[in-house]
Parts: sequence; structure tokens; C-alpha cells
Amino acid sequence: MALLNDNYLKLKAGYLFPEIGRRVKAFCEANPDAAQRLIRCGIGDVTEPLPPAVIAALHKAVDDMGARETFHGYGPEQGYEWLRAAIAQNEFRGRGLDVADDEIFVSDGTKCDTGSILDILGAKNKIAISDPVYPVYVDTNVMAGHTGPANEAGAYGKLVYLPCKPSSGFIPEPPKKHVDVIYLCSPNNPTGAAANRPQLEAWVKYALEHKSVILFDAAYEAYISDPALPHSIYEISGARECAIEFRSYSKHGGFTGVRCGFTVVPKTLLAATKTGEMKPLHPLWNRRMCTKFNGVSYIVQRAAEALYSPEGKQQVRALIDHYMGNAIVLRAGAKKAGLKVFGGQNAPYLWVRTPKGVTSWQAFDKILGDASVVITPGSGFGAKGEGYFRISAFNSRANAEEVARRLQELKW
Repeated sequence: MALLNDNYLKLKAGYLFPEIGRRVKAFCEANPDAAQRLIRCGIGDVTEPLPPAVIAALHKAVDDMGARETFHGYGPEQGYEWLRAAIAQNEFRGRGLDVADDEIFVSDGTKCDTGSILDILGAKNKIAISDPVYPVYVDTNVMAGHTGPANEAGAYGKLVYLPCKPSSGFIPEPPKKHVDVIYLCSPNNPTGAAANRPQLEAWVKYALEHKSVILFDAAYEAYISDPALPHSIYEISGARECAIEFRSYSKHGGFTGVRCGFTVVPKTLLAATKTGEMKPLHPLWNRRMCTKFNGVSYIVQRAAEALYSPEGKQQVRALIDHYMGNAIVLRAGAKKAGLKVFGGQNAPYLWVRTPKGVTSWQAFDKILGDASVVITPGSGFGAKGEGYFRISAFNSRANAEEVARRLQELKW
């Protein structure tokens, strides 16, 4: 008799965004006229076309695949050397950070890597998760059997939840007790908060003292405009001994439909065996990639490389400016509607407090039903997300302006 993975049965309802999709589908079927004016500000998917430099690189790479002399079959599972070198130089060494080419592993995105990283970490680690949090961090640990069942509030046993409160700028503080693995996301999804240097220094200090590993999701770092805020965990002294960093081209390069990102695993990062011997994680991640991944396609990697060309950098900057311009419009509209707004300044997400007495799913239904706008309910990101909702700035300017207008017309 074949046995299933019982851990999947512990998952609550469904992954947040499919549940949103289900509700939106039902609304559109029941209200065909309202569906015609629907604007989606829920899932963080980009809307603008790929940068011209990327399009040109894609065309050239396709042509390369059409000639025997330039055809590419299987590539290196870790990524082509020319892309790894471009990443290391432009993202790290050019900013004074010590990251070697072969510490970079090219993948199809941060979502996959933040789940797959569990393959090289032990099953008995005490894991700390921010609350609210990107749901993938929680669900992949549930799937891997690292948690107990969920309680009525949706919190899973064995996980350590780190509350993200307005008083700390929605950045979690190190716990007083010991944890082994820590998920940090900055700029944060969903709250839009970006950690400052003292906050990250406190986390690196904690990790070094406890011999913990920080899983640092920096998928939105390109949106940081405040020069005082770190873009990488490796800007903090000692981070190479305690942190893995995840990056993505999805949101600043428009690669949500192209799929490419990378993970940095320093060779100086160690973790313990069952007998207490300290071993490097770098060769384990390399082995995992070689065994379970055949590499990102040559065509896509050439497209990613083009983001580092002079033209590509200018075009990426224009995309970021566009989306952050939307965030300014949405922030102003939400504030004029009398709502308390956080985020939207160093990240493309606004974190909005619901009116008094209104739950996050009630706010979702109200905004969908009365304004034909899709947002994301905060409770879908964890118990501490209740009482908030997230608005994505990924949209056209016209849609952002229309959403701002509709929010002001809502009667709570």
C-alpha cells in the first residue's frame, strides 16, 4: 500500500493566493458587469513589459539556439559562469561585499529556493518565522514535517512566531530563547517594511551567538531608496558566517513569467551534524542543485545577464520608478480614505490597517464587492496580519489612480 505524505494534510485551507483566486472567480461569475471593471492589486505580479535590453537578449539567445555552432544543451546546474560573474560583480563586489562567483547559484526564483533550502537543513531544527509572513516559508516547513498541527488561529506547533509590530517598524526582534533557523525578509513581504542596519546587526549577533542560520529573502532589495538601509545581509559584519541570501529578478526585472533568481551560499557558513561536527553548507547546496535541478535555460540566463548592461540598468530603474510612483498614488488615496498606511516607501507593497471592527477577510470582501478591487487580506500572512490588508503597487499608473479614487469612495 502506497502511503502519502501526511504532512500535507496539516496545511490550512489552501495556499493564500489560490484562495483569493477562487473568491474572485466566484465574484466575477456572480457579477459580470462588476467583473469588467475589476482591478487586481492582490498578488504581487508585475504588469509592465520586459525591458527592451532583455527582449533583445532573448531574441539573440533564441537565434543562438538555431545554429549548431552556438546551440546550448544542458548547462551548468549552478548557472553559467558569465552570469554568476555578472551577479557577483554588480550585486556584491561592486558594492564592496565579499561574494565569490561560485557562491552564487542561479535558479528559477526565490519562492522555489526558500522552500528547497530545507533539503540541506536538519529535520529537528527549531525554526523561527516572522508573523505576518510570506506563506511559502510556513507551508514548506509544514510539508517537510517540521511542524505540529495548526491551532484554531492557524499557528503551527513547533514553529517560533516572531511578531512584527508597528512599534518595531514591522521588523521582528530576536527572541529571548534559542532558535536554529530564522526566516527574515527585507524589504518585507507583506508589510513593505525594510530593516535598518541596527536591526540586522542584532539578528547577525544573535545568529552568531546561537550558531543559527539566517535565511534572508532580499527579493525586493532593488526597491530600497533610503541610502541608510542595507540591501544585503552581507553588509553586516559576520553575516557570511551565518546567513544565506535569496534574490529574484521577478519584481525589478519583470521576470515573473520568465523565471530567474539566485541564492548566495557562502563557503564560510557552517552547520552542525548530529554528532556536533561543524560542516559547510555550500557543498551540500551544490549537491542538491546537481541532483534535483537541471539549471535555468540558456535563453533565460542571457536575458538575466542583459539586466546588468548599461541599458538594462537604466530600464530596470525606470520600471522601479514606475511601480514606486504607483505606491505614492495608492498611499495618498488610502490616506485620504481615512486609512492608516504603512510601507510603500522602500517596497512596492502597502500595509493598510482595516477600519475598527473589520476583519481582513471582511475588508477583502468589502473592497472587492463595492470597489471591484482585489487586495490581499492580512490574516492570510499569519495571525498578526489580522486587522490589515496588503495593496500591491504592481499595476499601470491609470489603474493605480483609479484604485486610489475608488478607495476614497468606500463607505465603511
